[in-house]
Amino acid sequence: MIGRLKGVIDSYGEDAVILDVNGVGYLVHCSARTLQELPGTGEPATLAIETHVREDQIRLFGFSTDVEREWFRLLQTVQGVGAKVALAVLGTLKPADLASAIAMRDKAMVARAPGVGPKVAERIVTELKDKAPAYTDVDPAVIRLSGALDEKRAPQPLSDAVSALVNLGYAQPQAAAAVAAAARGAGEGAEVKTLIRLGLKELAK
Repeated sequence: MIGRLKGVIDSYGEDAVILDVNGVGYLVHCSARTLQELPGTGEPATLAIETHVREDQIRLFGFSTDVEREWFRLLQTVQGVGAKVALAVLGTLKPADLASAIAMRDKAMVARAPGVGPKVAERIVTELKDKAPAYTDVDPAVIRLSGALDEKRAPQPLSDAVSALVNLGYAQPQAAAAVAAAARGAGEGAEVKTLIRLGLKELAK
């Protein structure tokens, strides 16, 4: 199995690159984001590789980082997500953004990827919710608040402040993150209007 390739960019295709490694040209399929990050033709490049072996073919998938490759593997554990959809998701969202979307159950963000409908996005955020934090630096307080809001267990002032920010046009995950940060700064017992004011300051950063 090939785990990494280091060589020179030979040429680019629509969704792949040919990497020349000591005279052998490897066809490596990549996400749109990875293709954009790679250097020009003739330049050296290193890719983390995932090898798919089937009866009729061997396909190589390349990634800028090992973390991105791990996400590629993880995404395909979800029913209905194959290599093509996993690449589309990673081409749309950076690993940290994907982890944040899953941790905060932001289905709409995941559904921005081409070929990902609402049902698949729902499965991704549901099935990977316990695996995402290993790859993310999302504030645990934000995840707790988002979970409490989903289960209607958030303290009333926090819940009201998030609702107010959502009514102002902010997405629920962003509103929850802002209110979580505001609550840390204001301390326990802060009034709703204080949380809203500090939350708006957070969102303006």
